[in-house]
Amino acid sequence: MESDALVNGVLSFIIPGLGQAINGYKKKGIIMFVILILLNIFIYFFANNMFGHLISFAYSAYAAYDAYTTY
Repeated sequence: MESDALVNGVLSFIIPGLGQAINGYKKKGIIMFVILILLNIFIYFFANNMFGHLISFAYSAYAAYDAYTTY
């Protein structure tokens, strides 16, 4: 259903990897979540500015798009 794909996309935007895991791609979801953690650690220590937050937003948007399209 279209609404399920949209919900999974929104969930993956909030927590990247969650939508992929719900879609059945558990390994991909775990990898995306680990990348999120590593990315946030990098941003906290090295790029804690507008550019770092833009990177984080772009990654969340990509995760949402991926979860939406792979439903």
